[in-house]
Amino acid sequence: MRGRARKVSVAELAAAVRERAAGAGGRYLLGIAGPPGAGKSTLAHTLCAALNDGDTLAGVAPMDGYHLSNARLDELGRRAGKGEPDTFDSAGFAGNLARLRAAPVGEAVEWPTFDRALDEPTPAGTVFTGERIVITEGNYLLMDDPVLGAWHRVRGLLDECWYLDAERETLATRLTRRHRDGGRSEAAAREKVELSDLRNAELVARTRGRADLALRAEGDGYVVSES
Repeated sequence: MRGRARKVSVAELAAAVRERAAGAGGRYLLGIAGPPGAGKSTLAHTLCAALNDGDTLAGVAPMDGYHLSNARLDELGRRAGKGEPDTFDSAGFAGNLARLRAAPVGEAVEWPTFDRALDEPTPAGTVFTGERIVITEGNYLLMDDPVLGAWHRVRGLLDECWYLDAERETLATRLTRRHRDGGRSEAAAREKVELSDLRNAELVARTRGRADLALRAEGDGYVVSES
């Protein structure tokens, strides 16, 4: 059962993470899961900035860097489904999370990022060295079905994982805009949202119960309910 909801600021979220990470023996890995378009990347980067506050305590390791290349998706006949669980290198993602967890702070660990302008991953787009807290964000961090890939290995590699939610209408609006900005026509953008993105959102919603807390953006903060 989830506790009573309360509104918190990003600064309060950062303070709580900083306190928990202080007791960890190595890197502290925080996951932010949720449906596409919920604002996971925005929260991850805002939280990271609040954690750093003049220092380099934290960094962001996005799941999007593990998109399969468009060439590979074309080979598989899966370009239209881009963003669905099988269109990522889930084993590579889980494996690199394990490396982040095992590597001593100060040892370099390369991490791929995703270039939205090119719609392609960028190998070694960022490199972690002295960061003691790493925030990873993506749709499938809480999945536990091995049939869908190596996603079921991820939750056990995270010290904690949050679930960021948003209303279906909000998701649809944001995702349609994202696809239009990426070069799709209005009709093609809406089709992608209805036939792929929102179906992914329904799949991801079923993993919410595995999160340590659930959040929803409200004004300049977040409404949080803890498990």
